[in-house]
Amino acid sequence: MRRLAVPLLAALALLAGCGVGTDAVAGSGEFAFVAPGGETRIVYDPPESRGPITDLRGESLMNPGAEVGIGDFPGTVRVINIWGSWCGPCRTEAPELQAVADAAEGDAVVLGIDVRDDRQAALDFKTDRGLSYDSIFDPAGRTLARLDGYPRNVVPSTIVLDREQRVAAVFLTPVGSSDLMPLISRLAEEPAPGAPGAG
Repeated sequence: MRRLAVPLLAALALLAGCGVGTDAVAGSGEFAFVAPGGETRIVYDPPESRGPITDLRGESLMNPGAEVGIGDFPGTVRVINIWGSWCGPCRTEAPELQAVADAAEGDAVVLGIDVRDDRQAALDFKTDRGLSYDSIFDPAGRTLARLDGYPRNVVPSTIVLDREQRVAAVFLTPVGSSDLMPLISRLAEEPAPGAPGAG
């Protein structure tokens, strides 16, 4: 009986270490995704509770051979949208994201991550909808794999970064400009990186 108890206690200790908490920050401070209670719209506040994303970068959809990434837009709010031309809800969501890109110019940028897609189909999708914002072309999902614990099979989904490149919100559902604009306005009013009172 004692021989069975020791491995059982060890297994329970391992399971306890894998519990899901209510925050989304790993011990190192880098963003690690968890969905408390299975929520699909998660806002991380106060700002000190937000975990940063060091960088997400990959080949540009619109400029093959060049790279684009979140680090290219320092000091701005970044709206990262995971999409594919094959995704039905993305067809409705894309014009909303373009409206956000137009309305929030100067305060925020939209950057897509195009997954499980064909380049020409993705380019046609952008042209047909008049989308001006670029995307990381990521058919294999390698860029998205850098996000610890992030559900790569949820398309569309959106991650909003504050001006310090910390995750301020995650939407695991389609979003509209009415979801994003109030959040962007609030994040744009937070102290700029390096300013007195900034995190």
